[in-house]
Amino acid sequence: MSTPLTIAVGMSGGVDSTVTAWRLKRAGHNVVGLTMQIWDGSVALPDEGRSGCYGPGEARDLAAARAAAEQLGIRHITVPLAGEYKNCVLDYFREEYRSGRTPNPCVVCNQRMKFGLLLEKARAQGIAFDKFATGHYARIVQDPQSGLFRLLRGVDPQKDQSYFIARLTQEQLRQTLFPLGALRKPEVVQMAREAGFGDIAEKEESQDFIESEDYSPLFQPGESKPGPIVDTTGKVLGQHRGIIHYTIGQREGLGVAAAERLYVKELRAATNTIVLGRRDEVFSDGCRIEKASWISGTPPATGTTCLARLRYRHTGVQATLHCESEDVWRTDFAEPQFAVTPGQAAVFYHGDEVLGGGWIEK
Repeated sequence: MSTPLTIAVGMSGGVDSTVTAWRLKRAGHNVVGLTMQIWDGSVALPDEGRSGCYGPGEARDLAAARAAAEQLGIRHITVPLAGEYKNCVLDYFREEYRSGRTPNPCVVCNQRMKFGLLLEKARAQGIAFDKFATGHYARIVQDPQSGLFRLLRGVDPQKDQSYFIARLTQEQLRQTLFPLGALRKPEVVQMAREAGFGDIAEKEESQDFIESEDYSPLFQPGESKPGPIVDTTGKVLGQHRGIIHYTIGQREGLGVAAAERLYVKELRAATNTIVLGRRDEVFSDGCRIEKASWISGTPPATGTTCLARLRYRHTGVQATLHCESEDVWRTDFAEPQFAVTPGQAAVFYHGDEVLGGGWIEK
């Protein structure tokens, strides 16, 4: 066995983080569980018994994480981060929607909270550890020649979460472990059962951002107002109930009558207008991305070809990267893509390796 380390594990009370902690302890390491406390009751979200990252149900998740840690025989520390979460994630989420963009809070939370402020605050509380581990389905390998850390897809294509952590830095990868990256989900569930965590193994998973299907409680009254729905010629088709309820490519719930099927093509925040178009009008040949970051720390050469994933469940499209400035790139697709959405993350791959990514700007 390699030299035992002290490893902090981000624990949510779910099967993936529990099995992560169990595997590391079984390997002989000193394990301590960390759980972020981000809910402070300042947003009027009812407790509907749903699972989500943010909401009053956090108390149940904290109790589940503590119980799993107790069963494992490891320390568990709750790290209060409600103020930081509001500033880093909720404020970002609101501002993106107010600007007519569709935010991706999971990418921001991973980069700035889970792999950033959580560790900083834990260490500030006197919790010392050598490495940080999570239950993400992704892999990290170190290049033997350059010494650089490479981020790879998880082996399970149905659970691969490399898209959500594509903005991690070399420093963050250096201190991180992903013990589940080479496993498939059914294997992890079976391990949980065999380790005595049958209740957690059967627990329904959720990747919801908040414990509600309605984002309205996150906004102040008057921040999201009704406005016109128009077609590409400017003809008024109806009225929307606030642009925060819509995203590019949406077809259901538009509340308009038309001779043909229409989709959301554009959100114009400046005029509080939603533009609808035919499906063929919602395809794009490419996109412009901003705030690009690269796993190696060095951008690829302009003209590099890669696979671009434009949202989490997107299988990807062959694309060519063109540098416009230090952190602004143009991405040309080999074939047009439907509903390319400003505010979402574009993540670029070479085979299984994550090159980096940025935010879709237009």
